[in-house]
Amino acid sequence: MKTADLCDSYHRELRICEPILTSFGGRRRFSGPITTVKVLEDNVLVRNALESVSEGSVLVVDGGGSKKCALMGDRLGEIAVSRNLSGVIINGCIRDSAELAKMDLGVLALAAMPLKSKKEGKGEQNVTVEFGGVHWEPGHYVYADEDGIVISPRKLAL
Repeated sequence: MKTADLCDSYHRELRICEPILTSFGGRRRFSGPITTVKVLEDNVLVRNALESVSEGSVLVVDGGGSKKCALMGDRLGEIAVSRNLSGVIINGCIRDSAELAKMDLGVLALAAMPLKSKKEGKGEQNVTVEFGGVHWEPGHYVYADEDGIVISPRKLAL
């Protein structure tokens, strides 16, 4: 579903993310129920979530906006693809951008950064996070495409 069409039909109930993220994945349009992790320069919980969330989900990672290291690269992208996730949205950085661009996965992030993250396992899972001017709540639905990102408390149909 196109985000512009969703905005035309449902604008009163949607939250619209500020245009701060860049598309790095091979899939430009994606949607699904939100699962969240909140971390800072540590991707252990990102990997754990990718290995356990439901098929078709969108993992939303609040990395605090840090651009000091990458929270996801090609190996984690491969896990997401193998588990049939719809996409990953990261308030932080990715690496291995050329490889991620070839994967059938939506990937949105602030930037690319070659340095890997720490591996301490610190952070929180399945909590409401806030970035891009919106709250990302587990269980709500996100719709992303070339025009932007919208969030709905329920699954939408056009």
